[in-house]
Amino acid sequence: MSEGIPNAGQPPAEAMLVRGLAFVAALGGLLFGYDTAVISGAVGAIDHNFIIPRGLPETSAHSLSGWAISCALLGCVIGAALAGPMSQKIGRRGGLLVSAILFVVSSAGSAYPEFGFLWIGGAGPEALTAFILYRILGGIGIGVASMLSPLYIAEIAPPAQRGQLVTYQQVAIVVGMTLVYFVNWFIASQGDDQWVLSTGWRFMLLSAAIPAALFFALLLLVPETPRWLVMKGRMSEAKAVLSRLSNENEAQVVLKEIDESLRERSGTLFAFGALVVFVGIMLSVFQQFIGINAVLYYAPLMFQNMGASTDSALLQTIIVGVANIVFTLIALVTVDRWGRKPLLILGGVVMAISMISLGFLFHSGNVGTAALIAVIAYIAGFALSWGPVVWVLLAEIFPNAIKGKAMALAVAMQWIANLFVSWSFKVLDGNSALNAMFNHGFSYWIYGVMSILAALFVWRFVPETKGRSLEAIQHLWTKQPHELVEGSAKAPATAL
Repeated sequence: MSEGIPNAGQPPAEAMLVRGLAFVAALGGLLFGYDTAVISGAVGAIDHNFIIPRGLPETSAHSLSGWAISCALLGCVIGAALAGPMSQKIGRRGGLLVSAILFVVSSAGSAYPEFGFLWIGGAGPEALTAFILYRILGGIGIGVASMLSPLYIAEIAPPAQRGQLVTYQQVAIVVGMTLVYFVNWFIASQGDDQWVLSTGWRFMLLSAAIPAALFFALLLLVPETPRWLVMKGRMSEAKAVLSRLSNENEAQVVLKEIDESLRERSGTLFAFGALVVFVGIMLSVFQQFIGINAVLYYAPLMFQNMGASTDSALLQTIIVGVANIVFTLIALVTVDRWGRKPLLILGGVVMAISMISLGFLFHSGNVGTAALIAVIAYIAGFALSWGPVVWVLLAEIFPNAIKGKAMALAVAMQWIANLFVSWSFKVLDGNSALNAMFNHGFSYWIYGVMSILAALFVWRFVPETKGRSLEAIQHLWTKQPHELVEGSAKAPATAL
């Protein structure tokens, strides 16, 4: 069986083209990270301009502030759910173009909400409604990009390099998150605190429009994926793209394989059984239940609970961000060498040890250097495995005929799990009864147990997909569960 689009021996020009296309698609990940984190610099201004002037009771004010800051997550769920039918209707590239437009509109609108949706809001505190709507639009863009960026890359990448190329997206996410912290710092340094509260926060939110506009412009230069073109019966266009990515002979063989894979079964969600859908959903849910976003979103609070000052907490948060980037880069060069399963299992074990240790350190009150090391080890375990590798698997495991629907469902569940973990951490970490017994350690024990369960789930249910073509992976799901796992280790590298 052919190896999919191009392979390890492809000419340098074709290899550069594939990497260039993957880089453009990965910019969706950069916007994903940038837009998610940019709000951190505007939290004080949101309270100052939209919440405090309302004179609400303390609980109501905190609730409204929390909603204004986190409302983009609702948009992420909506965007992920819409990405599936959108990718089927207008294509992977078309969906990414829509997400880029949403990023631009959201950036400008959330920075200056007074000038939009005035029919439902107004100036001053009343512009909060428009602000929230714009943030939700941005969240929809994130949700769409979070699904379609890895999907686009997977559908144009050679099997031998697909894991590495899809990991570009995770690298872009963490780079986007880190980049925006420096952008926010630079903007804040242009004036005093009062200037940031009145004007600077607008520039922070507006800054996301620059990479979004670049993303849109570059997308106009890239082709649609061959698999979507075949799905739409546009065979000559699909062959033309395949020929650019490999050669005429290989393009003809791969074109036939893609066409046959799409005809194999109907495109109903459970056409290949419930197991593949279940595996995709659980990978997404476990990626969040191991607690990564509780750590990333609330790192300053966590370090303050350890006794650090505000400045020291922010510095330690930057250290965590750097560790995230470094170990994601390590994943970039190991995912196609070590395989998906070994990395996920290793990461689960490292995270379990780190979180359980951190829980005991909090419980005993011995927080300090040891606790910081535990957090960095946890981030390293995640960045090496569950951060990038889950996105690789989600882009690989679903058969072509159901890929859009199944991946949309899995990514939507991931954002729902993200929302739940982000909300529940504040509830658990702020519970006085739990803190009296465990001194802020209880949440981390939960994440440690979830990491163990995640590793066990991968060991039992997830097949190895390293080096397999997308069409070959499709045939794995016709096997029984025990054959699925056992056979994945025996399959040659040229099979799916």
